[in-house]
Amino acid sequence: MNNLEEINNFSQIFKGSMPLLDIRAPIEFAEGSFPGALNQPLMTNEERHQIGICYKVKGQESAIKLGHELVKGSLKEQRIGNWLDFVNKHPTGALYCFRGGLRSKIAQEWIYEQSGISFPRIQGGYKALRSFLIDEMSRITNEKKFLVLGGQTGCGKTLLLNELDNSIDLEGFANHRGSAFGNDVTPQPRQIDFENKLTIELIKKEIYNVFLIEDEGNNIGMIHMPDVIKNKARQSDIIILNASLEERLNISLKSYVIDMAQKFSELHGDFGFEQYSNYWLNSLAKIQKRLGGDRYNILLKQLNLALINHQKNEDLSDYLPLIESLLVDYYDPMYNYQIDQKKQRIVFRGNYKEVTSYLKEG
Repeated sequence: MNNLEEINNFSQIFKGSMPLLDIRAPIEFAEGSFPGALNQPLMTNEERHQIGICYKVKGQESAIKLGHELVKGSLKEQRIGNWLDFVNKHPTGALYCFRGGLRSKIAQEWIYEQSGISFPRIQGGYKALRSFLIDEMSRITNEKKFLVLGGQTGCGKTLLLNELDNSIDLEGFANHRGSAFGNDVTPQPRQIDFENKLTIELIKKEIYNVFLIEDEGNNIGMIHMPDVIKNKARQSDIIILNASLEERLNISLKSYVIDMAQKFSELHGDFGFEQYSNYWLNSLAKIQKRLGGDRYNILLKQLNLALINHQKNEDLSDYLPLIESLLVDYYDPMYNYQIDQKKQRIVFRGNYKEVTSYLKEG
């Protein structure tokens, strides 16, 4: 059955957010996937392992035969049923395996035999899609102008990024705010998944002539900044967002206290505040060495007081001295040193309204 559809318009697949059915084994899916792709494997990890050994020892024909012996009867019907659920919910989608070869063709044929539906497979499979995204990241980054948004911790850079259509939220894709306190309630993505999601965003926003990104270091938490993005950022003009200390305190209180406590509560229920407290204690401990023993102990005492009053009285005021000290005494000196190394690239400074206006008019 060689006339089943095969598609290779990769740009349109990602621009149109095509629903994707990933039939690779779970271990392959765990190593990297695409946003929104659903893993409904043809073979389990163990079945794939057995067939792989058979292929190496006895060749393709024997491996195919073993595959049909392992996946048959009710097991085969169950897997086809899973695929048909996806096909019926997402008739405009497509399926893929690792290289777009035998597994994809078998899945296509079984779907067609069971339902009469010709569901397309992606030419070259996951490997081809991944290679396409790697190439597109380089191409788009090199072709477009980038602007880098800088500013002191808590000045509202993420808020401003979210207001502009041509922004690329690197920290959002990394699920981390790029500091010792940057962890979210859920884990960071795998490096490959971060890169895939980032490149798909670049593809979708290619209509813009200029991309706005936040000023980042080499890493965002555990995520490594792709070299092509990092190098582009180092050559790009910088916009500085200024904010008063009071504004920064309010933004930081909302982001790192109010919002984080709410997230932990939603995720962990009755244990939410305990997890939230651990988040703060662990984050402060990460910078203990740089703070020095005396300063760390002072801030730890202030944090414990803030946590107690937060839990008992819903009083957040004791966080403010802690946050102010972290901003003024810890983060600001580091920021001032780093931005001084880049001052020749700064083209504009202003408050939230002024920077927003400058970027929208520019």
